[in-house]
Amino acid sequence: MNALHDCLLCREDGGELLWQDAGHRIVWAGQPEQPGLCRVIAQRHVKEMSDLDPAQRQRTMAVVFALEEALRELLAPDKINLASLGNVVPHLHWHVIPRFAGDAHFPNAIWGERLRDAPPPPLPPDFPQRMRHALQGHLAG
Repeated sequence: MNALHDCLLCREDGGELLWQDAGHRIVWAGQPEQPGLCRVIAQRHVKEMSDLDPAQRQRTMAVVFALEEALRELLAPDKINLASLGNVVPHLHWHVIPRFAGDAHFPNAIWGERLRDAPPPPLPPDFPQRMRHALQGHLAG
């Protein structure tokens, strides 16, 4: 099976689509314990940032930073975590994770040890729509 047909992020959006252009898409992952977690996903199959040319690398980070800014405006988290792992799904994607001091894992990574019983941070009921609007503002032009 070739990489494109075997790759989850080539076959599926990877979450609820919030924004896209020719090179990237931003999706809301909808993780139960980290409800604001979003991803920036490359539209074509590449594994590493170094697979991109310098202009594509710069654009990728501009999209990551725009998503970070939109999440900060909308949710006012205590911290934003950025992670590009790809060990399980080797398709270039960045996790952009709003963190709150009272979340179950803080200050550990969300994949780390759970430190407390805590409900997930609430999201505005119209979170996807508000994110789409904020992203359009940050990524226009």
